[in-house]
Amino acid sequence: MQIALFQPDIPQNTGTILRLCACLGVAAHIIEPAGFPVSDRHFRRAGMDYLDQVTIMRHDSWSKFEQWRNIGGYRLILFTTKGVSSYLDYRYSAADILLFGRESAGVPDEVVAKADARLVIPIKPGLRSLNVAMAAAMALGEALRQTGSTGSQG
Repeated sequence: MQIALFQPDIPQNTGTILRLCACLGVAAHIIEPAGFPVSDRHFRRAGMDYLDQVTIMRHDSWSKFEQWRNIGGYRLILFTTKGVSSYLDYRYSAADILLFGRESAGVPDEVVAKADARLVIPIKPGLRSLNVAMAAAMALGEALRQTGSTGSQG
């Protein structure tokens, strides 16, 4: 199981997700450009000393990430407020990559089209969305529960 962040733009959320990945033994991917430098103090504070404990792969662009993913044969599972299937009803594989979009804009149609599945975390009607770090924790928890995995770091 792996997590990918598409052009993240809030350093605190990215740091929190990387800390989650470190604690659960899951590799993380950052698809550039990110909306902040890796040296950002909010990013470092949220990740704390856990950043040295996580495998982080940075991809210069969406196309480079797609090249890497296609070579590895990984399924791409997009979490989106526009998904129609609940994340709880999906059958995960230990080799899946869980993809989360930008906090401010999600992902472009090109990325949506490449996803093997588009899932939603159902929330109360009238509300927009969960915080991306909270959504990543919920999604990863369910995926690891189903696969009986503790992560693989890559």
